[in-house]
Amino acid sequence: MPTPAHLPADADLDVTRLAGELVTAAGRLVRQVRRSSPQAAPTLRVLAMLDDHGPLTVGRVAELDGTSQPTATAAVRGLVGRGWVERTPHPDDARSTLLSLTPAGRTALADQRRANAVLVRDRLLAAGRHSPDDLARAVDLLRALTEGTA
Repeated sequence: MPTPAHLPADADLDVTRLAGELVTAAGRLVRQVRRSSPQAAPTLRVLAMLDDHGPLTVGRVAELDGTSQPTATAAVRGLVGRGWVERTPHPDDARSTLLSLTPAGRTALADQRRANAVLVRDRLLAAGRHSPDDLARAVDLLRALTEGTA
């Protein structure tokens, strides 16, 4: 991979190393947060996808999640059983249904997101090394990276 024109080669190597460390650290944080969750990770991912994208087919859920359709179907079945997701007929395809969050599903997702935030907040406060401004910069950076605007 070529070095960007505005960076000297040694700076590019440092940025590359730090970028790799960021990915590793972010992955570890996500795994630690998931382990503290009473809900299974696939459950939360499906709820979050429906919150982010609106109504989706099971096939689209599988595609977005990088799983098979049978895996997505099983996750959705459990969510429907809990009353967190509802199925409605697809307006353009009689063979398909659309999945949507129910009010109870929105509440469950909001509760889990709040619990995740409290877990991270408590770790930040316990460390005593980072300010709210540090956290805001980290959020801005991660948002820019995930939205492709970095």
